[in-house]
Amino acid sequence: MNIVIDSHTHSVASGHAFSTVDDLARGASKRGLKGFVLSDHGPGMPGTTHPYHFGNLRILPATIQGVRFFSGIEANIMDTAGTIDLEAYILARLDFVMAGFHEICFADHGREENTQAVISALKSPWVDAISHPGNPAFPIDLERVVTVARDYGKALEINDSSFRIRRGSHPNCLQIAKLCVALGCPMVCGSDAHYWEDVGRFDEVQALLAEAQAPEALVLNSSLDRFEAFVAARRAARHAAYIEASQVHA
Repeated sequence: MNIVIDSHTHSVASGHAFSTVDDLARGASKRGLKGFVLSDHGPGMPGTTHPYHFGNLRILPATIQGVRFFSGIEANIMDTAGTIDLEAYILARLDFVMAGFHEICFADHGREENTQAVISALKSPWVDAISHPGNPAFPIDLERVVTVARDYGKALEINDSSFRIRRGSHPNCLQIAKLCVALGCPMVCGSDAHYWEDVGRFDEVQALLAEAQAPEALVLNSSLDRFEAFVAARRAARHAAYIEASQVHA
């Protein structure tokens, strides 16, 4: 399967990544991609972004180095209520909002509470997708999570870096992909690149999708049109949620 958008990349703004936005765009172009999402870590992670970073992404052009640019975030799930670490008015502006667990922001609470945290994030209007849900450091009820993601029109990520840096992820990722196929849940595929040469690195993901017999229709970033349609729908939903919340508190 050909993945044409990298939905998970990090720039120097993340604090522990080593490439600029232009570098990432160059990496996407070199791989023959049609686009990439800049998904720097949320400000709840020590040593990373300031909220202004995400607020100012709107100044960047829609096309960089000949490839489509999508503004995004890999937000941190901060608690078992599924709270994420960026203000709603900024989230409403972004193209693509992922949320996930990171050890420095969320301690493993055990399978049931971890599952509840992910489900709460999926039910939130601010979150579009869950990043690296197959991470074995945070066990979750995979079938419940896939079911909720499907029911709420959200996506689950198959993360290529997980196979190298999150040891033991493969069985979980394969099970997630098979459940997504069986239950009809959308997926996205991300390199999780922290250096420009890794943008569009999908060797492990593509092999896993083939093993799971995943159809292209369920892999949102196997098509620019499909990904753009998802992004447009989710951005509109986040904007509507922000307007509604603003009116309630007015």
